[in-house]
Amino acid sequence: MQKTLFIGGGNMAFAILGGLIGSGVPASAFHVLDPSPEAAAKMSTLNIQCTTDWPGNFIPDIVVLAVKPQLMQSVLNSQAAHLKNMLIISIAAGVSVAQIQDWSQQHQARVVRCMPNTPALVSQGISGLFFTANCSEEDRNIARQIFSSCGEVLVLNNEDEINAVTAISGSGPGYVFFLMEALAKAAKNLGFNEAQANLLVSQTFLGAATLARQSDDSFATLREKVTSKGGTTFAGLEQLRTLGVQEAIDSAAKAACARAVELQKGSN
Repeated sequence: MQKTLFIGGGNMAFAILGGLIGSGVPASAFHVLDPSPEAAAKMSTLNIQCTTDWPGNFIPDIVVLAVKPQLMQSVLNSQAAHLKNMLIISIAAGVSVAQIQDWSQQHQARVVRCMPNTPALVSQGISGLFFTANCSEEDRNIARQIFSSCGEVLVLNNEDEINAVTAISGSGPGYVFFLMEALAKAAKNLGFNEAQANLLVSQTFLGAATLARQSDDSFATLREKVTSKGGTTFAGLEQLRTLGVQEAIDSAAKAACARAVELQKGSN
């Protein structure tokens, strides 16, 4: 692993770095730039140095932009002089390759845009990756290594697909938690206490996801296998169809994708 500087030491940076170190990469390969004492405290648990200014004794080959989208322009403007000839990886939603190259004053910069998701915190994330055409095979392998350390990786064909990834896997955990919350409420309405309801729901989601991941069957086939005609699951699913749950989920994904597009246009 080449020397890598993370600008921003929040939860996602911590998750990615934790995954990399857990995979055997030494902590000395990394440095974090973040002014907050909280970030420094978290990084110290990984034995990674965190400073408020660009480090003089650490010369990186790669920089990972892990700051909030609204801070990206000011961060890149202030650090532009340090970013020459580096591979730049961004995990910020709604910030385009063109903006990164413009704000960093590196118009031919090799850039990787990535959309990870919060299950990266438990090494169960998935990240969509888009590479600019001038990224080398080594650049691509480095980016894959970074993000496969905390989950799965999906390589995208064009930059616009980042917005669709944002709508599905980026926002997806929020949809899942919404469904879990609703099912737990239904469990409590059927007489279970909160602890019982939460256990029933969380283990059901975990078990179903694990079964789906390990099976060669499609989601539809798996659903059919647990649905007997006229049975309890059939009755529940018929109610979901009547209430238009499929259409609501499709509408939610389209709304999230449209918002991702708006955010990108708004930061131009």
